[in-house]
Amino acid sequence: MRYLISILLVLIVVSCSSVRVNYDYDKDVDFSSYSTYNYYADMQSGLSQLDERRLLRALDSTLKTRGYRLAEEPEIFINIISDEYQGAPNNNVGVGIGGTGRNVGGGISVGLPLGGPNLQRSIQFDLVDAQRDALVWQAVAESGLKENVSPSVREDRLRALVKKVFSKFPPKVK
Repeated sequence: MRYLISILLVLIVVSCSSVRVNYDYDKDVDFSSYSTYNYYADMQSGLSQLDERRLLRALDSTLKTRGYRLAEEPEIFINIISDEYQGAPNNNVGVGIGGTGRNVGGGISVGLPLGGPNLQRSIQFDLVDAQRDALVWQAVAESGLKENVSPSVREDRLRALVKKVFSKFPPKVK
């Protein structure tokens, strides 16, 4: 029984920390023509100032390693929008009946809420062609949110999020 509970707790922790990302982009855009970027001056990310700085540092580092450079007059503007919301609870109730031969059995299982509310964070990254003022690439990342973690853990999580989000940028246009 302890083994089963241990496995269940590990699965809960792993599922809460995963980042889900949805992508969209303009398939007619030649992404190889872009080499410079900057952020909208009036960007309202929805993050705390500290988390926004952590996120921008991670993003700058990621883009720099891919050959992009921060510029006053960029080819791409980046906008970031964040939102926190209450996720649906992972509780459930199951009823089962089964049997073989003359034996019939049944059971009921009830999901119990573990760990309090299911707080989620969504961060949207919009990349806009500066010359055409047109959205060319977008990613929306969703993940569990834990507010009571150390600054280094927050930075590590944001760095991992940016790495996953930008693992598919620029897109492989076919």
